[in-house]
Amino acid sequence: QMPAGHPAMEPGAPAAPGTPGAVNPHANMKAQEIPAGVGKKAKVVQTMNSGGYTYVEAADEKGVKTWLAMPEVKVAVGDAVEFPDTPPMINFQSKTLKRTFEKISFVPGIRIVK
Repeated sequence: QMPAGHPAMEPGAPAAPGTPGAVNPHANMKAQEIPAGVGKKAKVVQTMNSGGYTYVEAADEKGVKTWLAMPEVKVAVGDAVEFPDTPPMINFQSKTLKRTFEKISFVPGIRIVK
């Protein structure tokens, strides 16, 4: 289940529990530019786009991997990124990717470190 007020949902998902058929208010949302020094740093090890979202698996300097989801952005394997620290969702099912993520954090965007 998504935390109350959580911004990330896939297109077509109900806006909130108890609002059947509601449209995702975050559809077509643009990723936000994340300022330098905000949150965590990691290197992209895997990325894919689906349903208007970009999914990124990133590994920190200790090799700990984290899945992130955000409004669609351009990012490539090997990119160094910064992203805000947000509580992960557990066992999130992506209908568009037809897979379940054990843990995934929904973030408003990432910053590619040059």
